[in-house]
Amino acid sequence: MSLISAVNISKHYQVGGSLVRAVSDVSFEIETGEFVAVIGRSGSGKSTLMSLLGLLETPDSGHYRLKGLEVAKLDRNRRAALRCREIGFVFQMSSLLPRSSALENVELSLAYAGVRRAERRRRARDALDRVGLSHRLDHWPYQLSGGEQQRVAIARAIVNEPALILADEPTGAVDSRTADGIMSLFEHLNGDDRTIIVVTHAADVARRTRRIITLNDGYLIADERVGPALPSTVAAPIGRVA
Repeated sequence: MSLISAVNISKHYQVGGSLVRAVSDVSFEIETGEFVAVIGRSGSGKSTLMSLLGLLETPDSGHYRLKGLEVAKLDRNRRAALRCREIGFVFQMSSLLPRSSALENVELSLAYAGVRRAERRRRARDALDRVGLSHRLDHWPYQLSGGEQQRVAIARAIVNEPALILADEPTGAVDSRTADGIMSLFEHLNGDDRTIIVVTHAADVARRTRRIITLNDGYLIADERVGPALPSTVAAPIGRVA
């Protein structure tokens, strides 16, 4: 069974007197362990598709299944619970809480999930170690570089061991060297058989993945496999990066 199955999903918005066809009749499947880029110019439907995949929106038509569950049949509370349990988000801006340490920021999603304090602290430490930040646990966001802040955000996304990581322009607000480090981290995480979808407008970022889905005006116009799946191995903790 595919992790993700999208069949003719569409999402349209009424803006003033105009109908915006953000996503139209898009179909694809994604298996566990894939590393996928979704690309397209501004207005192509990338962000709307991510919102659909991340259960932030439901399709107007078509069928979207995550781990075999038909999303449209779930009420808001069940979608929220599924999203909390199965999906980790990384955005262009790290969106860390400024008055919380790196460790406390990573713990936050576990607190929402009802994990007890001692356990969530242990798991948050492990997640920060996985992204190479075990030496920055008690630092405030303003004491971290842009790349380190994004790594904290990635640790926050993986701490609950989600089935799917959705990254929306994760390198868009950092320099090229830091972007390279972030993509290297995603490659290592994918090597642990994590399923990762990166939404990006940058061709060089997309080429670091194993499959590229291209959108244009809401339609899927290309779906290209650009490399073999990475072997499922346990990656070592990632080294420091700016």
